[in-house]
Amino acid sequence: MANIKSAKKRILVNATKAARNKSIRSAVKTSIKKVEAAVANKDKAAAEDALKKAISTISKATSKGVYHKNNCARKVSRLSKAVNSID
Repeated sequence: MANIKSAKKRILVNATKAARNKSIRSAVKTSIKKVEAAVANKDKAAAEDALKKAISTISKATSKGVYHKNNCARKVSRLSKAVNSID
């Protein structure tokens, strides 16, 4: 454990930020799984609704600095492609 006051604070702040980032990442993964499940069931309406929510969740994560913008774009692109592939 650190002895310097500022180092102790950094440890606490980093733990708080890590917990926040973990929560945001978890929400993104959950929203992606919902889209993929709807695509697997070939339910176009549910997939489009889930995609809209997933894009919102992913964009929020990117704006908060959890994901890089290209990572966000890749995730959204892959989900959109999957939803559009439903007949």
